[in-house]
Amino acid sequence: MQVTTTLQAYERIGVLGLGLTGLSAARFLLGHGLSPVLMDTRAESVQKLQAEPALAACEQYLGALDLEALLSLDLVIMSPGLAFKDPALLMARDAGVEFISDIELFARLVRVPVIGVTGSNGKSTVVSLVTHMLRECGRDVGLGGNIGTPALDLFSAEHDCMVLELSSFQLEQTHSLNLAAATVLNISADHMDRYPSLDAYALTKNRIYRRAEVLVFNRDDKRTLPSRVRALQHTVSFGLQDDDQNFALELQGGDEFICFNGQPLVATQRLSLPGEYNKANVMASLALVAALGVDLERAAQAATSFQALKHRCQLVKDAKHVRWINDSKATNIGAAAAAVEGLRADVTGKLILIAGGDAKGADLNELKPVLAQVDELITLGKDGPAIAALKAGSHQVSSMSQAVKKAASLASKGSLVLLSPACASLDMFNDYQQRGDVFIAAVEAVHGVT
Repeated sequence: MQVTTTLQAYERIGVLGLGLTGLSAARFLLGHGLSPVLMDTRAESVQKLQAEPALAACEQYLGALDLEALLSLDLVIMSPGLAFKDPALLMARDAGVEFISDIELFARLVRVPVIGVTGSNGKSTVVSLVTHMLRECGRDVGLGGNIGTPALDLFSAEHDCMVLELSSFQLEQTHSLNLAAATVLNISADHMDRYPSLDAYALTKNRIYRRAEVLVFNRDDKRTLPSRVRALQHTVSFGLQDDDQNFALELQGGDEFICFNGQPLVATQRLSLPGEYNKANVMASLALVAALGVDLERAAQAATSFQALKHRCQLVKDAKHVRWINDSKATNIGAAAAAVEGLRADVTGKLILIAGGDAKGADLNELKPVLAQVDELITLGKDGPAIAALKAGSHQVSSMSQAVKKAASLASKGSLVLLSPACASLDMFNDYQQRGDVFIAAVEAVHGVT
């Protein structure tokens, strides 16, 4: 890998933001003989640097952004959580300092086929399913990006293909990512505290298609359609509606199948993932792996052995004729809607929803049709009162433990209790994982398990 050759035009390289992604970029550069300038607006990041001698030896600027230091740099690898709101960043960019994401650096270095996945919901499930399918088809695949393993860390091992989960934040500063296949799974209001409109958010997601060979879009969601299809690019669609020339659902012999061009690949009753939205996720995954030339029937069979990820419509308890589902990853309205709509038909008793948290500026009125499908609503967190106001007879609580106890008191035979918050978690928890873990612990406590 010609890292130094790729970066030889840059005399001084900075890494801005020392979270998981930033530290990965810093270590990557150090591993290739380059000493980056490390910057973070959080002064407490010094503790992370002191823990690693190589990082501690780098030039550092911690705390308020130093404009003079920024202007001394030729290239800045900027963490996705940061936006161009600070005047110092705007001035440095206007002065000619180049800002890129770690994904952009990855793009300039990668030499194997890459599949890219973005969307408001389902990204982690799809990239994990795509990876599972490819491995079952004999491919040596690396999985990273927004799912936990930073993209640059994937270069530490040899792979014949790679799969990336990409957020809108990562795509903002990514310009040259060549992809064998790319998809925008769906678009629903999210991060409205960062983007001026839903259209602006969707347009950022659409950037994933720019240099992809195969563009996989959701024909049930017009915002996922590529804004432009260039010469030599090929489009494939998936959706829950009939389409005899793409990936679709069809009834054959009384059974529902996922089909491609009218040919059945797998019966949906054999899929391990629940809900209508997961049928769409399987179709999207098949469309993506097809771009790498794998056997579609073999890939479809792999979908029957794939297990749901933790915190994503995860069944955590089935006791006393009541099921408890942890969908803590549902951090926006679209995700919660998909969960409720996908599970409603399978509930013979009450559907009890636990929701609330930080809505991130979303229009909560969009929850009304979702809440109409719910029998009982329990809310908590910063925007819990606003959500509770949307449904008569809702129950407001102040903790997850109280929410679970209230749900247990409301549940009857055949009920399903669904934690699908429709909100971010940071008002009460470190992240959605902790929120889900606290929910699981509370469910176990209610059932006398320690």
